[in-house]
Amino acid sequence: MHARMTDEERFSQQSAEFARQRRWMVETQLRRRGIRDERVLAAMAEVPRHEFVPVEARDAAYADGPLSIGFEQTISQPYTVAFMAEALLLAGDEKVLEVGTGSGYAAAVLSRLCREVHTIERIEELALAARDRLARLGYDNVRVYLGDGTMGLPEEAPFDGIEVTAGADQLPPQYADQLADGGRILIPIGATRQGQVMCRFTRSGEQLPCEKLGGFAFVPLIGRYGWDETT
Repeated sequence: MHARMTDEERFSQQSAEFARQRRWMVETQLRRRGIRDERVLAAMAEVPRHEFVPVEARDAAYADGPLSIGFEQTISQPYTVAFMAEALLLAGDEKVLEVGTGSGYAAAVLSRLCREVHTIERIEELALAARDRLARLGYDNVRVYLGDGTMGLPEEAPFDGIEVTAGADQLPPQYADQLADGGRILIPIGATRQGQVMCRFTRSGEQLPCEKLGGFAFVPLIGRYGWDETT
């Protein structure tokens, strides 16, 4: 006769299984596809992605693909999150702005790689849910704001890094104004809403040269200096 599993035992078993899936994700999706920064890999192995997706999607939390989080928004696939985190070239003491909080997952990953993260979301329901989720999980160096992400966050500038998790047709001028010397902006840019090229801008005095890091597909960046929501 088998004893019924207690809630505590069930939770422990689920936690162990999710930890196994994270290790699998790091080795098969990230390391094999070229992510080399060990700090990024460790952050991806630590942050519980399943806590940032809808309950009904938890079985797919560590699969190699984006997932819907409602409001026509997605949580990016693990590889994209890791790629962007690595491309910011963070050393650990930076102040970072993230545009497009979504579920809060990418902000949680960034919080393991820098001193503080300020993240802004235009959809109130997502911003409030992400704020509660990040607080519950103990990511106390992340602050969530509600607002137009294309305006940046001038009251907290300058930033050492700015990560934009939505596609724009051009670089919003506010980001350049809010970037510290030596800092980097990572943003997908494209002439249409459907596909973009990941661009990394690095400030050197008055210069802001761009490196193109490959093709991606993001939801559109909506706001004053982004796409019109109605188009």
